Parts: sequence; structure tokens; C-alpha cells
Amino acid sequence: MQSRKELRDLKRTLTKVRKSEEKIKNLSDEELSALTEQFKSRYSDGESLESLMPEAFAAICEADYRVLGKRPYDVQIIAAAALHGGYLAEMNTGEGKTLSATMPLYLNALTGKSCMLVTTNEYLASRDGAEMGEVLAAHTRMRMIQKSRMMTRKDSFIRLISYTLQMVHLALISFLTIW
Repeated sequence: MQSRKELRDLKRTLTKVRKSEEKIKNLSDEELSALTEQFKSRYSDGESLESLMPEAFAAICEADYRVLGKRPYDVQIIAAAALHGGYLAEMNTGEGKTLSATMPLYLNALTGKSCMLVTTNEYLASRDGAEMGEVLAAHTRMRMIQKSRMMTRKDSFIRLISYTLQMVHLALISFLTIW
């Protein structure tokens, strides 16, 4: 962050997310799941990711709560907005980096382009990928399949990435693919 204004903007985003959560938490599971297609449609009709952000983040927050029993804290939502804005968000062990990262990953996946989250720890990538895979499968109509294998050849890597992916959670040699 270079200025107080940028921090104020992130806090405004947090307020909008929390207001959107109030509306979204009353939706049925089917209605929550249908939001993904609505967001994609609005994006393809010209709406910006920034204007979709509060609702998309709120949808993932609600999905996190319904599947994992975890509702992201304010600091996690601010970190997610910062990541989406191109900033680095430094968080300590146990502060919910994966929970934070799923919000901008989901938002950016609405574009239909690939998104990646790089994790240097294969165990955490596997654990968090499985956990977040449940959230995505249950409430966003996206599916996750874990592929874990050594990538020893460049063409294997290129072949894997060239599929029509929306998100990839990558842990050195472990790939979690969501589409």
C-alpha cells in the first residue's frame, strides 16, 4: 500500500462485501450455486470485475461457511481485495491465506481465463486444494480434480496448462485443476 486512500478503498470493499453477504446468506444452495453463471453473464455483458467483486467475494464467503463452517474474517477479505488489486498480502501461518486467495481466484475465473495460485508446500496444496475443491464443487458449479505427478518434460507442463482451465492451484509438482 502506498497511501491511506488505497487502504480506505479496501475497507470500502470490505463494507460492500459484508452488505452483499447479508443478501446472499438467505439464498438456497441452488440459488447460491446459480450465482456463478449470473456473474459470468454479467461479466460477458460488460460489467467489470471490480463491480462484481463485492457480490462474488460474498458468494465465496457464504460457500466457505456452508461447506467448511468458516466465515472469512475482515482481514482475510481485505487481503483478498488487495490480491485482486495486484498487491502482495503478507499473512502468517494459520491466518487463512488459502481462504483469502480463493476469493480473487473465483472472481478472476469468471472471465474464463486461467488463474493460478502457487504454493511451495505440496502437503498444504493437497489439503487446501481438497478443502477448497469442496467449496467450489458445492456452490459454484466448478469442479476440481487433483493431478499429482512429476513434471519432468516441458511439453507435459504445456499440455496440462493448455486445457481450458479456469483456475489452477499449483504446488511445485502438484496440480489441482478446476473447471
